[in-house]
Amino acid sequence: MAISRVPVLGFFIMALLMGPQESLAIKEEHVIIQAEFYLKPDTSGEFMFDFDGDEIFHVDMEKKETVWRLEEFGHFASFEAQGALANIAVDKANLDILIKRSNNTPNTNEPPEVTVLSNSPVELGEPNILICLIDKFSPPVINVTWLRNGKPVTTGVSETVFLPREDHLFRKFHYLPFLPSTEDVYDCKVEHWGLDEPLLKHWEFDAPTPLPETTENVVCALGLVVGLVGIIVGTIFIIKGMRKVNAGERRGPL
Repeated sequence: MAISRVPVLGFFIMALLMGPQESLAIKEEHVIIQAEFYLKPDTSGEFMFDFDGDEIFHVDMEKKETVWRLEEFGHFASFEAQGALANIAVDKANLDILIKRSNNTPNTNEPPEVTVLSNSPVELGEPNILICLIDKFSPPVINVTWLRNGKPVTTGVSETVFLPREDHLFRKFHYLPFLPSTEDVYDCKVEHWGLDEPLLKHWEFDAPTPLPETTENVVCALGLVVGLVGIIVGTIFIIKGMRKVNAGERRGPL
């Protein structure tokens, strides 16, 4: 699906829990980021809180409810979704003003960096998860498609919201549960305004390369030689030691 071009307004509010001041330099121990943006004419947006690079919660704009990244978070804190909706309404109004002031000047597009990796070490036949990390891009408008053997896969896929970076760019994770096989290959297909064409990042099972038979023979031969040398050297030292003992016994006490 092609991505339609829309103006984007992004607001970032950063609250830092500061560490002690040393030599006039301030070092932050933890960082909380409130990130929100509104897209037009898609009439959609995002409101979320991030702690040290991990999402705490976001607000589902359609259902008008707070969605905690982990259910347990909601047991210790609360957030009224209406507050986020009010902020998005302000963003919308500000976006309309900025569009007029900029004479509809488009945003600068920063293309994403894409990496595909497995959630854990891959073993054939053992369930695992492929992770597609889309990083350092802007604006937050992107299409991601998983392909298995060149065909789209939708079963079991999941994703995060757009996660803010401190440089005002974004990152996003997409997940695909899979059963590793030597017969299947996977691609993460990413579309973004900063790319001239869709970007595909490939993944396939990479079985350890067995040692050639000649190499195995050489290794075995070297091991045998080292073992024989050790036995010979040890035997020589034992014989020398026994000779010294016998010589001492023949001389007797002074």
